[in-house]
This record gives sequence, C-alpha cells and structure tokens, in this order.
Amino acid sequence: ARAVENQAFVLACGTAGTHAGVPQAGHSIVVDPWGEVLAEAGAGEEVLTVDLDPAKVAATREQFPALKDRLLGLEPPHHR
Repeated sequence: ARAVENQAFVLACGTAGTHAGVPQAGHSIVVDPWGEVLAEAGAGEEVLTVDLDPAKVAATREQFPALKDRLLGLEPPHHR
C-alpha cells in the first residue's frame, strides 16, 4: 500500500533468524510504484537482488498523478 500511495519503490527489510531467543519474521520485500512485488525473501537469511528502474517512478506518476492532489507544507484553507 505504501508503494502505491507514495508512487515510489519500497524496500522493507525484515529481521531474519532469532534475536535474544525470539524468532523474527524475515520476509524482506521490494515493491514497485504500482504495488507489484518484485522480490520477497523467506523467513531465513537471504539476499535479494533487484534492478530498479527510476524511470518507472516518473512513468507511474505521469499515468496516475495522485500526488498532485496533495497539499504538502500548506495550511488548509480557513473557513468563515
């Protein structure tokens, strides 16, 4: 959801194995701006290698200009 919402690649790293005797989830993931999973690790240690095309971000934002609806850093209009 975050990849589509922000129209960006999302790389999420999940700790694998155990930490202080507690099993960790693993399942690191790489998602493209349309929400397509490009790679996902399992529960154990694993290295993911993915070629990311920065042009895909620009193309996604051109095809679906949702970010233009955001008012970042602006105060909402005051209603009287």
